[in-house]
Amino acid sequence: MNYLKKVVLVSFCAFLSISLMAQTHPSIMLTKANVLAVRKGVATYPLLRQSYQSVKNDADKALATPIVVPVPKDGGGGYTHEQHKKNYSNMLNCGIAYQISGEKKYADYVRNVLLNYASQYEKWPLHPKRKSEEDGGRIFWQSLNDFVWQLYTIQAYDLVYNGLTVDERKTIEEKLFVPILKFFTEDRYEVFNKIHNHGTWNLAAVGITGYVLNKPEYVEKALKGSNKDGKTGYLAQIDQLFSPDGYYMEGPYYQRYALLPFVLFAKAINNYQPSLKIFEYRNKLLSKAIHTSLQTSYTDKTFFPVNDAIKDKTYESVELVYGVDLAYADINPEVDLLDIARQQNRVIISDAGLKVAADLAAGKAVPFKYQSLWIRDGGKGDEGGLGILRSGANTDQQCLVLKAASQGMGHGHFDRLNLLFYDNTTEIFPDYGAARFLNIDTKNGGGYLPENNTWAKQTVAHNALVVDQTSHYNAKVEPASKSNPTLLFFGNEPSLKVVSAKEDKAYAGVVMIRTSALVKVEGLEKPLLIDVMQAQSAKNHQYDLPFWYKGQLVNTSFQVTAKTDQLSTLGTKNGYQHIWLNASNQLDGKAGMVGLLNKNRFYTTHFVSDNPLEVKLVSIGANDPEMNLVDGKAFILSGNGQNQTFASITETHGGTDSINETVTAAQPSVSELKLLKSDAQQTVLSFKLNGKTYTYQINYTDKQNYINFK
Repeated sequence: MNYLKKVVLVSFCAFLSISLMAQTHPSIMLTKANVLAVRKGVATYPLLRQSYQSVKNDADKALATPIVVPVPKDGGGGYTHEQHKKNYSNMLNCGIAYQISGEKKYADYVRNVLLNYASQYEKWPLHPKRKSEEDGGRIFWQSLNDFVWQLYTIQAYDLVYNGLTVDERKTIEEKLFVPILKFFTEDRYEVFNKIHNHGTWNLAAVGITGYVLNKPEYVEKALKGSNKDGKTGYLAQIDQLFSPDGYYMEGPYYQRYALLPFVLFAKAINNYQPSLKIFEYRNKLLSKAIHTSLQTSYTDKTFFPVNDAIKDKTYESVELVYGVDLAYADINPEVDLLDIARQQNRVIISDAGLKVAADLAAGKAVPFKYQSLWIRDGGKGDEGGLGILRSGANTDQQCLVLKAASQGMGHGHFDRLNLLFYDNTTEIFPDYGAARFLNIDTKNGGGYLPENNTWAKQTVAHNALVVDQTSHYNAKVEPASKSNPTLLFFGNEPSLKVVSAKEDKAYAGVVMIRTSALVKVEGLEKPLLIDVMQAQSAKNHQYDLPFWYKGQLVNTSFQVTAKTDQLSTLGTKNGYQHIWLNASNQLDGKAGMVGLLNKNRFYTTHFVSDNPLEVKLVSIGANDPEMNLVDGKAFILSGNGQNQTFASITETHGGTDSINETVTAAQPSVSELKLLKSDAQQTVLSFKLNGKTYTYQINYTDKQNYINFK
């Protein structure tokens, strides 16, 4: 246990021996001391005014609509599910409108909804659509949604507290919130003490409710776990789920999702117990987590969709609006965060939102500083990580991501050393993300589809090396969670950005090393993506390296003869059963080229192998009886042998103008890519560009001179 954690726990115990601080309301995001300043800010600062007007409009719509609190019966996306979500949003909006406008009608609306819930809640059994007895909610099909409901609802209650009578508050607390606290901490004991995002939402809801209701025993449980020993609870969640760099082990999508309960609870702790200095905990880790979440997004605002992820989720989501506002106002006021707030185009109507809106109005924003980073994974920072290489301005940036992180618990995919590539504000070599249609009830109740396991998590669904058509760790979470890739090298020079990592446990007896780089070469506008995937083994294997791509195939160095009337699957299991084989090409040599057109720009991938090379052109969609899979295409490099090296150079060039019907630089400039050597000590490539021969050398055993390019 580090020193700061000891201080936090000792201070907390001393505090509890006295009592919680005197109750004032509101006391979470918007505090009583700053209500007048926020009201003035609404009239003064454009973004705060615009944000409040949006909230007030929604609040007025709620007031014009009959209150409906239905008996829960539907799964995710169904009527009752969506109505209960709408209810907590309406209550929070009306609570904010009450504080800013002072109009009692908004508090009355929240009161009426809460009294309606209080009259019914204890009569509701576990949700009829629950997947299990252990994880079902009472309002929603999974208890996670109940936790979310309470986190929003307790904010609304705090905002209208002084607009309710003593008897109304007593009814709401005794008939609704106290039973909810009991359900969350006792009936959902396992979830409450789980080191997982579900646990985070649970304990944050319990802790904040404990503060607002002046129930210190629940606050203590939330901070230190049910046994109050610190082995679980909020501090343990921070210690175990985040790396020292602020990376959340389930991946960027779930980092975005988990941030809201983390930062909201931290804000409540800071307001009620400022002496705990929670924002200083683990060297300002929550601030790092918010910044890291932003750094794990591309310039189109979407998060890198590694592991289970909904691909269109952006940092405009409410979790990051809370996070950015709090990071800037309460923890670390770095002015490039204002650029993100500007793009989010809203702030929370709160103390923090006031500061952000005021500084934006004062013109303090600067462009957000996307960086090339090695972001460590694991509580101690020793469980691999995410390598991110960037080149170019935010308006047209190349970005390469090498996933060399830990398994990511149950939401992790089996894609060690997976490669993602972005350019021109779009995906070039994408990740599939999750097989799920979130909250669409007709698609498996809005939950994960069966194809999430049979396809999305399997190795071949990613730009990662597959050995013998078998997924990493045989697609088993437990063995995969016991090991992680190892960083071999990270370099961030202006003209040579490199990340190299090793994975030697995914397949018995196979050592995989992937080295990916963005290399600036004289005469080219954009850097080259140079990627070397090496596998070494004492036994013969089949090696497949997919490059899933976006765009259209426009050029190849080999004759493509696609199947026109009858397709076959590429295999029978491990994800291969979902792949249609469109064409197969055994190359005469060990090198070739594939050209793509994506968003009016050309991308040519030159590749070479040290074994005879087969290129398979494939598409997603086989064995998909309910049409659940999203379209996708790939070219797969295949070879057989003991050792295998696939080396490639992806060149960005030229483009098309469909309006003026012009095409520029459609042909690549790189030529004669050769693999001169590849063993445990070195891989050496050469290629020609504009009449000059270049050599690219990886020295696996020389950390001081890992990459040579000349």
